[in-house]
Amino acid sequence: MNIKISKNNYGDFGGEETAGGSNAPVNQEAAWPLWEVFIRSKQGLDHKHAGSLKAADAEMAIENARDVYTRRQEGVSIWVVESKHVHASNPDDAESLYEPAEDKIYRHPTFYDLPDEVKHM
Repeated sequence: MNIKISKNNYGDFGGEETAGGSNAPVNQEAAWPLWEVFIRSKQGLDHKHAGSLKAADAEMAIENARDVYTRRQEGVSIWVVESKHVHASNPDDAESLYEPAEDKIYRHPTFYDLPDEVKHM
């Protein structure tokens, strides 16, 4: 006895769909790109990475990000970036990438006194 088990996610149509009358099945999730979501909270000045989601376009990604990552109205701004446009360094290269800055102590403002008027630094 063969039992086919399939996982359906939000936005799946269930079963195999075909595109344009062709016999090739359409995998809706594979057709949608991955988006990285950044949220700026009410207390913060910067956007922080909140997670990832799949969406057909930027507008849908913002709407889905709002529904998923700001359910308790904790955000005031949402950025979405298609994951293919994010370029990152390799963590294995961290030593050679950041090592040159260690000998330049003026880049580390640990010995400066900040005025009381400066709230965010």
